[in-house]
Amino acid sequence: MIKFQLIHEDKKTKARAGIIHTPHGDIETPVFMPVGTRATVKAMTPEALKTIGAQIILSNAYHLYLRPGHDLVKEAGGLHKFMNWDKPILTDSGGFQVFSLSEMRKVTEEGVEFRSIIDGSTHFFTPEKVMEIEEWIGADIIMVLDECTTYPSEKQYVEGAVRRTYEWAKRCKAAHVTDQALFGIVQGGTYEDLRKMSAELTAELDFPGYAIGGLSVGEPHTLMFEVLDYTVPLLPKDRPRYVMGLGNPTSLVESVALGVDMFDCVLPTRIARNGLALTSVGKVNIRNAKYARDFDKLDPNHDCYTCNNFSRAYLRHLIKSDEILGAVLLTWHNLSYLIDVMGEVRTAILEDRFAEFRADYQIKHEKEFGVV
Repeated sequence: MIKFQLIHEDKKTKARAGIIHTPHGDIETPVFMPVGTRATVKAMTPEALKTIGAQIILSNAYHLYLRPGHDLVKEAGGLHKFMNWDKPILTDSGGFQVFSLSEMRKVTEEGVEFRSIIDGSTHFFTPEKVMEIEEWIGADIIMVLDECTTYPSEKQYVEGAVRRTYEWAKRCKAAHVTDQALFGIVQGGTYEDLRKMSAELTAELDFPGYAIGGLSVGEPHTLMFEVLDYTVPLLPKDRPRYVMGLGNPTSLVESVALGVDMFDCVLPTRIARNGLALTSVGKVNIRNAKYARDFDKLDPNHDCYTCNNFSRAYLRHLIKSDEILGAVLLTWHNLSYLIDVMGEVRTAILEDRFAEFRADYQIKHEKEFGVV
């Protein structure tokens, strides 16, 4: 099981710095977790991830169940050994992926039936089945099966999803037999009373950590922060708090100010493959013609392998030529940038200057990253 150690709380905001102790090493929070959906962070080797300071990565039980199969991962000795990653791993239950298949799934109180995105075959996820899958995969932190709702959704439907998520969480806990840390998930859409109900019910189950799901699914940023502002304080102070699927740099900083400890998102790797870089001077679309003869470093204020060795002109050439190295170098930079931002955030919290850091960061990046 994991243990969360709260190290320091900011005096002017709800931001906090901590350490999550796991069997595969300690995680300093706040932390951004690169996403390795199918047992790989796209375009990055395990050694490269360690070089940029990745402390933990996230994989997805849904995708690993479909291919190569959780039984094969177990036979290989578990996910750590299978992918040669000796640091902590978190697996998502696959709830978000299943519920994103609106035309390919059917929800019942027992579980959810869905068709495979690979071959169209029919499968049925119950809480008990998800626990089997995640336990065989063998991550340090695993998630309960939840029902994620879209935005906007009718209140009656969201309330039903909250109740199902709670019942499924109870069944997941009852079926959970390993020493992996099982996190609960709070749902409720953008309805304050439903978020409160979900948080209270989930907290009663006494999980070692809590995630807030159903955000960053299309709602305005201001509304997302409003939901976090009234939801986070409802969760136990002595447990890690995790917002699922959030990777916009300014949103990370703002969410830390509201008391969140953990984040993950495919954003930095996905946009890298399309030629978009997250930098200290805003988003850089390296495909733009103005970079064709720009021989400066990608980010003038960032030190990473990409920035220290390659010009914007060269990166543009790679991306425009569909060279694999372009995706590799931009992915390296984007992940390194987000991990470094979280490191700066943690240092600012420990030094009681996070409020100033936050204000300065948001002013510099408000237009570039589109946060109100």
